[in-house]
Amino acid sequence: MSDEPALVVRLGDRSYPIHLGAGLLERAGELIAPLLRTPRVFLVTDAGLLATPHPARLSAGLGEAGLAVETLPVPAGESSKSFAGLERLIEALLERGIERHSAILALGGGVVGDLAGFAAAVVLRGVDYVQIPTTLLAQVDSAVGGKTGINTRHGKNLVGAFKQPRAVVVDVSVLDSLPARELRAGYAEIVKYGCIRDAAFFAWLEAHGPALLAGDPGARVRAVRRALEIKAEIVARDEREESGERALLNFGHTFAHAYEALAGYGSRLLHGEAVAIGMVRAASLSARLGLAPEADTRRLRRHLETVGLPVSPRDRDLAFAPEALLASMRHDKKIAAGRLRFVLWRGIGEAMLTEAVRTDVLLELLAAD
Repeated sequence: MSDEPALVVRLGDRSYPIHLGAGLLERAGELIAPLLRTPRVFLVTDAGLLATPHPARLSAGLGEAGLAVETLPVPAGESSKSFAGLERLIEALLERGIERHSAILALGGGVVGDLAGFAAAVVLRGVDYVQIPTTLLAQVDSAVGGKTGINTRHGKNLVGAFKQPRAVVVDVSVLDSLPARELRAGYAEIVKYGCIRDAAFFAWLEAHGPALLAGDPGARVRAVRRALEIKAEIVARDEREESGERALLNFGHTFAHAYEALAGYGSRLLHGEAVAIGMVRAASLSARLGLAPEADTRRLRRHLETVGLPVSPRDRDLAFAPEALLASMRHDKKIAAGRLRFVLWRGIGEAMLTEAVRTDVLLELLAAD
């Protein structure tokens, strides 16, 4: 098997490889050891993963490459993405003797990646870290791009830092043990990439998405790779969301973060499920504003329903007051000069930014839930 990365996120001296394939946990040591400045690494992982073979597979591969591993489990769930969770992790790292040339490895889903990445950005004023995502959602979205952070009572990911990893190792074989609901939630983020940039990819997902979710390894690698290609291209052009292009990656997320906040950031509504609902809302809003054909909204809704994703809070037995949703949305990071900026579309494959959304139109749309 070649050691050449599947992709490279091109950011000058902060460029890094993305390794993609099956069985890469065992090979992670040989892939990342040349990038590390010391042979001692701190493995931050979801405590729930300790019941799976993944940490042991990774540790064995790291050991074979001559790396010494300190494992620091963090509690599963969004509650770890908090000031308290960050403090606990940083104190643990300091107690274990982390040094400026040490590296943190983040093994887990988006919670672990965001938390460990933020800790890497601030402990000792910054240490290296590597993303090793174990959920489909993290593999195609949060592990790449350098956004790290935690939640506050005001909303999701409102405190954080841009901190690019030294490498990303995506082992698609770990998806075989992922619960079906979490797999579908991650798939919503794959659909997002077709929505914002690649209509042909969206059509491919309509044909092959069910096989991907059923376990087809070829379909999984192809879909993950295309999603990462789009993400890497956008991040390379707009690393810190200065031109507005990177904001397109948040298609559906302004709505999604509000739904998540009101649902309590737990198992009642997973992030990817909220994104699925949010994308339908963004598409519907685009149609109401005359920006896009209603037929594309129906097509998106139909595909999400076909693979078992919710398209309305009602699908998860949830209901939210439009005014409460709007209040939550006003904490979104895409606020500019006090006005909400929405990621909408002109149709499948062509996302756009706009601030031209009247409050009455938005409340009417939210009331349709």
